[in-house]
Amino acid sequence: MTGFLEQESGSFTVSGLDLGPGGPGGPGGPGGRGGRGGSGSSGTGGAGTAGSAADAASDFAVDLATFGQRLRHLRRARGLTLTELGSRVGRAPSALSLLENGRREPKLSLIESLATALSVAPEELLRHQPPSRRAQLEIALEQAQHDPLYSDLGLPYLKVGARVPSDVLEHLVALYTELRRQRTRPTATPEEARLANAGLRAAMRERGNYFAGIERLAADALRVVGYRGGPLSQGTLLAILAHHGFTVNYAPDLPRSVRSVTDLRHRRVYLKQEDVGMHSPRTILLQTLGHFVLDHDTPHDFADFLRQRVEANYFAAAVLVPEEFAARFLTDAKQARDLSVEDLRDVFAVSYEMAAHRFTNLATHHLGLPCHFVKNDESGIIYKAYENDGLVLPADESGAIEGQRMCRQWSGRQVFSAPDRSLYCQYSDTPSGTYWCAAHVDPSRDRGFAITLGTPYEHSRWFRGRDTVIRKSSRCPDIDCCQRPPATLASRWEGMAWPSARAHSHILSALPSGSFPGVDETDVYEFLDRHGKQRTE
Repeated sequence: MTGFLEQESGSFTVSGLDLGPGGPGGPGGPGGRGGRGGSGSSGTGGAGTAGSAADAASDFAVDLATFGQRLRHLRRARGLTLTELGSRVGRAPSALSLLENGRREPKLSLIESLATALSVAPEELLRHQPPSRRAQLEIALEQAQHDPLYSDLGLPYLKVGARVPSDVLEHLVALYTELRRQRTRPTATPEEARLANAGLRAAMRERGNYFAGIERLAADALRVVGYRGGPLSQGTLLAILAHHGFTVNYAPDLPRSVRSVTDLRHRRVYLKQEDVGMHSPRTILLQTLGHFVLDHDTPHDFADFLRQRVEANYFAAAVLVPEEFAARFLTDAKQARDLSVEDLRDVFAVSYEMAAHRFTNLATHHLGLPCHFVKNDESGIIYKAYENDGLVLPADESGAIEGQRMCRQWSGRQVFSAPDRSLYCQYSDTPSGTYWCAAHVDPSRDRGFAITLGTPYEHSRWFRGRDTVIRKSSRCPDIDCCQRPPATLASRWEGMAWPSARAHSHILSALPSGSFPGVDETDVYEFLDRHGKQRTE
């Protein structure tokens, strides 16, 4: 599939395919063989300079199969034999043959020499797009034959030569694509999904929810466009995307089941110019870019699927709230005993939820503060949570917390009855200790969700709002705390009420099959076709 999707429902994100197991950039998914896409993807004619070749090499990870196809295509277009081209660049014909067959990686000096000999810019050789449909099919079949799904058929290796008709390649690639589609099992059952979530949350807790490698990549993305601090401007955002070779296109007819669609063939990101759920357009753009910067490949199971989602979201937050500037800001606030999520939100112009998330990334690593984060609805159902401060969250037998109901005495429940929902602080006495918590409900959203950030009592002295006099006591998970109605209330109504429960049918079924759960691929293909035609008319 020559596209990359950001799914709206559940914030699922996975990479697509381009007639083969590695996407248009070959094995390694969206960015090629471990590559990141890179800028300068639309090279033009004319001999390149050493500087432009160096820039191209730094931004592109060479996809050997595509490089070889492009080299062969350009050589033949100029009517040169391997011997003739070899004499121009000082290489044996056999060495060039290895390059054209994707079996040897070229050095920068050779790329420059080949570009000069063929009268093209070095970027023209390094582009990730195959030079023709025939070349695309040859690469796709080569990649397919290395897929265990294909090799398990026991078929002999098929060497694709010039005598193999293109329509035969079309049939073979189409058959492999259909075989792969039919063999794709449901991504996960609800039980598997909960186990995967629990495992991922444990891994995040172990590292203090801090990912040094992603922080470095985000800092690099900002540095190359000259970011100097403050909220990320639209111009800076577009410069970051352009540096990685992408253009942005706003499309009101985007399929309903996605937040964005990326046309990998032309490196265009399509999205709506409006918020989607809790996500702003700039957040969606950076989450999409994150998959390419992080070299995400098609996930091999649901745990990998969730890991990719978390990493892409982390990258977006690390660009919008950069570590260098945010850590300095939070350190100063801690010294002034005035830490607050709302200030972090305002300084970097992000949502309260993202600011709270970002605080958990930086608090332990930079400030030495353990903390917890919870997002829940008005009925107390937990949608996401993180803790490394010992708070015991409600969980099922598998350790999953999603879908569990939090205690009525916790701040995430209490905030909905508070006079001011924008900021509610309280101390909560629990079996695992006393915690100071600040809860917030975003009034601009149609559906109310509470975002809670908390820390153990001994660390509350660093936070604004620590002077609250509100204190609640929770005995959960003791069922007599709040899971049963009070005895006097139950005596009046037990046996006299018959509630009609809302159906949560999604918890009974497996998640949709395929690499893009919940996405109608026909809608996506039609969308890309429609917009591709509009650009050629």
